[in-house]
Amino acid sequence: MTAAISAIVTTVRRGQRYTEANRALAARTAEMLGIPNVPRGNDSLEELRAAYGADAVLVARRGLLTLAAAEGELFFHPGMAHLRIKNLLRGHGDHLVSALGITAGMRILDCTLGTGADAIIESFAAGDTGSVTALESNPLIAAVIADGLAHALGDNYEMHAAMRRITVHCTDALAYLRAQDTDSYDAVYFDPMFRRPLHESAGMNALRILADMRALTDETIAEARRVARCRVVMKERRESTEFARLGFAVIAGGRYSRVAYGVMEQ
Repeated sequence: MTAAISAIVTTVRRGQRYTEANRALAARTAEMLGIPNVPRGNDSLEELRAAYGADAVLVARRGLLTLAAAEGELFFHPGMAHLRIKNLLRGHGDHLVSALGITAGMRILDCTLGTGADAIIESFAAGDTGSVTALESNPLIAAVIADGLAHALGDNYEMHAAMRRITVHCTDALAYLRAQDTDSYDAVYFDPMFRRPLHESAGMNALRILADMRALTDETIAEARRVARCRVVMKERRESTEFARLGFAVIAGGRYSRVAYGVMEQ
């Protein structure tokens, strides 16, 4: 389990036209997370971390949250989601959508929000009659990504609308699953952190420091199967032994992709 991370929240030094929005966002975030709201002044983020003994600093910048840690910065960015949505609009497939079997109106439970990119695709595919509930166990990651999904601008209307339809809960996935009724979602999705990252970046380094690195358990998968009406899906490296360990016999995804999706049909 990830160790507790101490954090503070502040604003950029010069917010210009975003000054009031930044101050309001910092105040809301401090109250929500129960962490100090620190005036920025002229101090650097490194100086603030040292002065307050904090591992991370949440920064209200241009009306959105950024998380700054020694390992890098985490901020909301949809990644390849906009290109994947364009491909879906053109009638091309998406391996995640296919693995989950998403059609309009479905209820999806994404147990590993992370950067939010997969949740955006799930939300787009489920449409305005469907829903995506996304879980994130780390409150700092949840705050940054949920704020971005709720307030960042999408590249197009479809992506913008998909972002706004996602509901984020900061909670442990197993605890949440235990509390759900049987067959309360159509599909349940897991994208656990890879032990060996596919690529390095400042954002991913910061995410890995904060993320829950525990492997999925048999109990978690059993609860997911109880809650899911149609499918349980897990994303992993194609060569991962996790598929066999957890009982995923069907492996889907691109033939030449470095990642694959384990699928359990109900």
